[in-house]
Amino acid sequence: MSPPSRRLQTKPVITCLKTFLISYSLIFWFTGVILLAVGVWGKVSLEAYFQLASDNSTNAPFVLIGTGAIIVIFGLFGCFATCRGSPWMLKLYAMFLILVFLAEFVAGISGFLFRHEIKAVLGDAYKDAVTNYNTTDSKSSAVDTIQRTLHCCGVDSYKDWNTTKYFKDNGIPVSCCKENSVCSVENLKDLDKARDVVYDTGCFSLVTILMESNLGIIAGISFGIAFFQLIGVFLSCCLSRYITNNQYEMV
Repeated sequence: MSPPSRRLQTKPVITCLKTFLISYSLIFWFTGVILLAVGVWGKVSLEAYFQLASDNSTNAPFVLIGTGAIIVIFGLFGCFATCRGSPWMLKLYAMFLILVFLAEFVAGISGFLFRHEIKAVLGDAYKDAVTNYNTTDSKSSAVDTIQRTLHCCGVDSYKDWNTTKYFKDNGIPVSCCKENSVCSVENLKDLDKARDVVYDTGCFSLVTILMESNLGIIAGISFGIAFFQLIGVFLSCCLSRYITNNQYEMV
């Protein structure tokens, strides 16, 4: 058994570590809510773009949603483990934080790499979607959504529709029409007349800029929160060690 003075010196350290770890766990829980929100936002706001490149799209939003939901649960577990002062619970909490760190790091890398490859991926995907446009499949719906949302038309300009099968039968899609413009079938089948009623900016450059910026946000948040987990690992391990040593010294 260690001297009483040494045990008395250990207790303030344990109390201090518990306070820090509980505060950290609450912040950790809040970061889980943020990750969950960012994942849902990325999935919803970028849905049309992921549909275009369905064969090459990133799973980063799904990873963030799953990780965020689990963090919310384990953030509460961290508070409970800290209040109980259980060494094995604290070690389990530290192990979980390491797994979360790896998951978020992979999600961040995924978003970052996809951001730099997006021009080649979306370029071919968007051209294919325009060429095979038929208003019924998911990729055609994604093209319509993008053209309406970004106020653009075609890949590089509205003239790209001239070479498609859809143009020969129906003209330029209605989703290219400017707001408050009267788009008749006659106008949409004539490139000269369509110039005044449809958007003349191509969608490709706007799509790549939007995707790169949004995936960059996702990657940045993932990296930031991932390295924040290392603080929790350090605090959990230190508290577990102090509690274990204190229990051993009292024997």
